[in-house]
Amino acid sequence: MSKLKKMPKFKSEKEETEFWATHDSTEYIDYSKARRVMFPNLKPSTRTISIRLPESLYEHLKVLANKRDVPYQSLLKMFLAEKVEDELHAVK
Repeated sequence: MSKLKKMPKFKSEKEETEFWATHDSTEYIDYSKARRVMFPNLKPSTRTISIRLPESLYEHLKVLANKRDVPYQSLLKMFLAEKVEDELHAVK
């Protein structure tokens, strides 16, 4: 591998973002020496949304959540995540 370029210093996150949008990181980083890291306490960004559900679906969701002893919104997120994952894998 050729000699790597020196990593620039950035004054802001915006400046760094703009730099990496226009430069090839392989010229600055030797990925053969990379190792996997875990961020166990990192929480994904969330967005609040509003959704209209039929009253019966909402009530059924609350009953199921109560049986599992979890908040109904958490159960809804679990159901959504599972279905989205299934659909994404079905596309392949």
